[in-house]
Amino acid sequence: MLSRIATRAASRTLNRGFSALPTNADNGGIITPLEEFHKSQGGKLVEFAGYSLPVLYNKDNGGILAEHAQVRNKAGIFDVSHMGQIKWHGADCDDFIEKCVVGDVKGLKPGFGLLTLITTPEGTIIDDCIVSRAKEGYIYMVVNGACKHKDMAHFNAELEKYGSKDVCMEYMEESLALTAIQGPKAAEATQTIMPSGIDLTGVDFMQGFDTELAGVPGCRITRCGYTGEDGFELSIPSGHAETVIGALMEHPDVDVAGLGARDSLRLEAGLCLYGNDIDNTTNPIEAVLGWTLGGKGSRRRTEQGFVGADKFLKPEGGLMKVARKRVGIAGHKAPARGGVELYDATGENKIGEVTSGVPSPTLGHPIAMGYVETAHSKVGTDIMVKRGKKMLPAKIEKMPFVQTNYYRAP
Repeated sequence: MLSRIATRAASRTLNRGFSALPTNADNGGIITPLEEFHKSQGGKLVEFAGYSLPVLYNKDNGGILAEHAQVRNKAGIFDVSHMGQIKWHGADCDDFIEKCVVGDVKGLKPGFGLLTLITTPEGTIIDDCIVSRAKEGYIYMVVNGACKHKDMAHFNAELEKYGSKDVCMEYMEESLALTAIQGPKAAEATQTIMPSGIDLTGVDFMQGFDTELAGVPGCRITRCGYTGEDGFELSIPSGHAETVIGALMEHPDVDVAGLGARDSLRLEAGLCLYGNDIDNTTNPIEAVLGWTLGGKGSRRRTEQGFVGADKFLKPEGGLMKVARKRVGIAGHKAPARGGVELYDATGENKIGEVTSGVPSPTLGHPIAMGYVETAHSKVGTDIMVKRGKKMLPAKIEKMPFVQTNYYRAP
């Protein structure tokens, strides 16, 4: 059994900080294993979540709009190596993780994962993350790049409270890159780099496994993504990331995509961006993420036991009422970015504000996400968007704005 000393030793990399890693001299961001690849593709590199990542690629094909269309119609590759990859080991890690997140980790079948939330004692959201049960016997967790160090500091603090149990957190800071391939052609392209005998048509949404990719051992593939389209996240040993991406790029329907397209794609799909649409001031019910706990009568709702549960769940497992809710917004004729104020239909009473907004490339009109008072949150409710001195009519819109295409195995 691993001791608390072993747990601490495995977690020492948490405190090394960004300064220990090489940075891009132009933007100061930590370079990912695909830095040179991005430059070769004409990537416009910016600092994001402390990392040097392409916001778009300077190709003569239409910029962000073209990259967005590439993912919606074919397949696009994103570098998401800024995300934190953690492996949890030990007989007690299920129990410990369930004290930190709201999802049913113990109920996961080998090879499957779920989206869940890490919560504070106040019941607000520290981060959203994906937790998977690897067939190889460990728990695989992917957390947001901008949150990963505070996430792991939180885990360490909870480990101190948990006592001498068999739990070990292994943070894969430098050893693994993470990329995503998304779009209707993603499966076809990814199949070309799979070992003989593995057929991706049998791999369901949120299912993953350790494997070789393009002949590179030590990889992991998960069918998931952040665009609303079918696709995969690929965890690759850092020194071989370009080999795998290069093999994918040989497919005629695959091209690169940057942060700009990733943002418009995720908003069309109604997906939250941590720091914009959810943060440590919002709870799961306000964010309309109560489904991450399971439905009425689910084990996580009734047993609870995770940090902050009593702040948004009733003792019997019901959801507490909230004063505001996250909603979709459309119908306004000019784009509304984060921070724009929202008013009721009269234009006299402020009811909330926008947290994310873009002109939708797919729909051809502006869309937004934000929080409004619960009384105004019903789909179809007329509201006003304040732009400067003008009030623009809009409506509460059902999300996702664009139909999602998550894959279900036959």
